[in-house]
Amino acid sequence: MSLDASLRARAAKVIPGGMYGHLNAALHGDRYPQFFVRAEGARQWDADGREYVDLMCSWGPMIVGHRNPRVEAAAAAQQAEGDCLNGPGPVMVELAELLVDLIPSADWAMFSKNGTDATTQALMVARAATGRTKALVAHGAYHGADPWCTPGLSGVTPNQRADTIEFTYNDLASAEAAAAQADGDVAAILVTPFKHDSFEDQEDADAEFARGVRALADRIGAALVIDDVRAGWRLDLRGSWEPLGVRPDLTAWSKAMANGFPIAALTGTDALRGAAQTLYSTGSFWFSAAAMAAAKATIEILRETDGVALMHRAGTRLREGLAAQAQAHGFVVRQTGPVQVPWLSFEGDATLEKGIAWAGACLEEGVYLHPWHNWFLSAAHTDEEIDRALQGTDAAFAKLRAAYGAD
Repeated sequence: MSLDASLRARAAKVIPGGMYGHLNAALHGDRYPQFFVRAEGARQWDADGREYVDLMCSWGPMIVGHRNPRVEAAAAAQQAEGDCLNGPGPVMVELAELLVDLIPSADWAMFSKNGTDATTQALMVARAATGRTKALVAHGAYHGADPWCTPGLSGVTPNQRADTIEFTYNDLASAEAAAAQADGDVAAILVTPFKHDSFEDQEDADAEFARGVRALADRIGAALVIDDVRAGWRLDLRGSWEPLGVRPDLTAWSKAMANGFPIAALTGTDALRGAAQTLYSTGSFWFSAAAMAAAKATIEILRETDGVALMHRAGTRLREGLAAQAQAHGFVVRQTGPVQVPWLSFEGDATLEKGIAWAGACLEEGVYLHPWHNWFLSAAHTDEEIDRALQGTDAAFAKLRAAYGAD
C-alpha cells in the first residue's frame, strides 16, 4: 500500500469521509494524490515522493513561489516577536496603508482569514449602509462556502438563500431584471472579474457589461462588490476591473494575498467607511500578525518585480505550447480565461471524459493541473518550469491519442 493510500485509510476512521471540501481528491479522479509533504518554487511533492510542476498553485494561494525566502523571512520574523496577541501588531496598519496606496478604489481595509469571510463582510457592509437585504449574484458564480452564497449545500435551509437573486453573467438585461425583481431592496451586486465557474469554459467580462452593472448599482443605490478572491493579484494589482475603467465600492481579496499564509481583506470607499465600522465582524485569529507580514512582503514583491507581467508571460508560453501540442496530436481544444488563470477543455467533451483522462495522464508525467477547475500561474513559473510542464502535457496528449484517437 502506498503512503497516500495508507493515510487515506487512517483518515477515513477519524475524519468524516476521510476528506472534505474542494481539496477532497476523491472528487478529482482516481489518479490524484490526496496528501502532500513539501513544496519549493513551482513544484510540489506528494506523500509518496512524486514530484509535480504545480499548475494549481495550491488552488491559488501560491503566487511568488512555494516557500519564497522573502515571504518566509517576513512571517518568521513576526512570528518570533509574536503572532496571535491581545491586539494586532503594527504590521496591520502598515498592510492597510499598503493596500490603500496600491488600490484606487480602497480608502480603508479590514482583515479576516478566508475569501468567504471577505465576501460575507462585503455583503454585511452593503446591508448596513443601505438598510436593504437582497444580493444580486451571477448564476453559477462561486463566492465562498457559506449558505448565503453557495446553493445546494447540505444542511442549508431555503431561508438562508432567500435574499439572493441570480442573473446571467455578461447579460446586462438579466442584471436589470434581477434588480427589478428585488423591487428597491438591493443592497449589493456581487460579480467576479470574469466568469470562472467550474465545469464550464471561462468567459472574460465584457466591458459594456462591467460599465453597465456599475451604472446599475449607482442608479439603484446599491454597492458594487467585486469578488477578487480568486483572480486578485494576478490580473492587475490595483484590482481586476481597473483595466476596464470600472471601480467597485467594495472588493474582497484572499487566496494569493500572502503566498499561502491565511489572510483575507475587504477594501472599500470612504462612502462605506461609516457602515463598515458598525459591523461586529471578528475571529480569534483574524488579527494574527505573521500572515499580515507575509501579505505585506508578497504584495511588495509583486509590485517590485512586475509579477503580473511575469505571470502573463508564463501563461502565454503555456497557452501557446498547449495549442501547438493539441493540434499536433489531432485534438480540438478550447483555452479560456486570462492566461494567468487558464483552463483547457476538449471540443465535444460534454462529460469531461477526455479532460479527466488527459489530466490524469498529466499527473503521471509530473504535471499537476485540473480537469474541471481553472488553473493558476505564478511568478515562480519561469520559462524552464513552463517548458518542463509542456514536456509532460505533450506526453499526456500522446497517451490520450492512443486511447481515443484523434478528433
